[in-house]
Amino acid sequence: MKKISYCFLSVVITLLAFTATAQDHQYSQFFNSPVYLNPALNGQFEGDLRMNMIYRNQWSTLPGALTYITASIDYNIPKFGGGVGLMFTRSNEGTAYYLRNNLAGIYSYSVGSDDFVLSFGLQAGIGNRTIDRGKLVFGDQIDPRMGYIPGSQSSADLGQLNNKFYFDAGAGINLVVGNLMAGGALQHINRPDQSFTGATAKLPMRATGHLSYRFDLNKYDNYDEDEKSFVIPSVVMYKQAASTSVSAGMQYKRRSVNAGLWYRSGGQTGPSAFVVSFIFDLFINKSGGEKLRFGLSHDAPSSKLNYSNTSGSTEGSLGYETTLPSRSATPKFQGSRRCYDFY
Repeated sequence: MKKISYCFLSVVITLLAFTATAQDHQYSQFFNSPVYLNPALNGQFEGDLRMNMIYRNQWSTLPGALTYITASIDYNIPKFGGGVGLMFTRSNEGTAYYLRNNLAGIYSYSVGSDDFVLSFGLQAGIGNRTIDRGKLVFGDQIDPRMGYIPGSQSSADLGQLNNKFYFDAGAGINLVVGNLMAGGALQHINRPDQSFTGATAKLPMRATGHLSYRFDLNKYDNYDEDEKSFVIPSVVMYKQAASTSVSAGMQYKRRSVNAGLWYRSGGQTGPSAFVVSFIFDLFINKSGGEKLRFGLSHDAPSSKLNYSNTSGSTEGSLGYETTLPSRSATPKFQGSRRCYDFY
């Protein structure tokens, strides 16, 4: 019975992996992977150079890995209020080692004044996906009494192609006005064909919208910005093909500590979840604009795949910003608040 249960869960994870071919993964700590959220956030930070890395382990107790990692580096060019960047994303889904990799270059540019900043971002790169067909389990490999038979061969036609490269493009826009930030992005604008078999399989576009507002809890106190406390409610909306999701919640930000509570709806295709996040900023050289950020969050599913069966999902993130000694250019928008104030 245990073997049959294990086999059933393995098949479920494999099916989830194939279902996910039409969906991109989402990070609960969206604010700690800003370039993945929206290419218009590229180059939008205080220092000169920023590096971010985030890792997600989803439903860790189920058989078959569901892990995701994104690493990015972007360079702030003050002269035009934008920057250039590079982002790498890798996902591993299911017992058949379904891997997706994407390497993209990003360019962003900003217009505005000391009252508002409007940023635009363009993203272009190469995507790749592979699968180990030998790890797939078919019905003729399952015995009704014993379950999956190790080493058995299926009569199913597995085909030959297991590796696919394709061009991928995206774009985004972001607006900051006072204490309000709103933005949106489209990924897979060219809808690349990611088929293994030769039959057309278009990757659906992913639309993202996000909105944040910053409440200053010490508005009338004569404190430095770093000494104040803030409450920052945010909403992030995703739509890709038939899959929709909304994350809503808020962060409490006080000096170098940031705590958040969120609820993410799963729509019709996935489980909803409650999310708790903690972010710590370690200022290595405050006067030089150098800092290290560490983030940790945990999702607890609230429907369908429940917590007792999945143990939830956990994310860890690292971010590093620094100001280069050779910096000499004056920022294009000196009086404006930028997106980094919201996380």
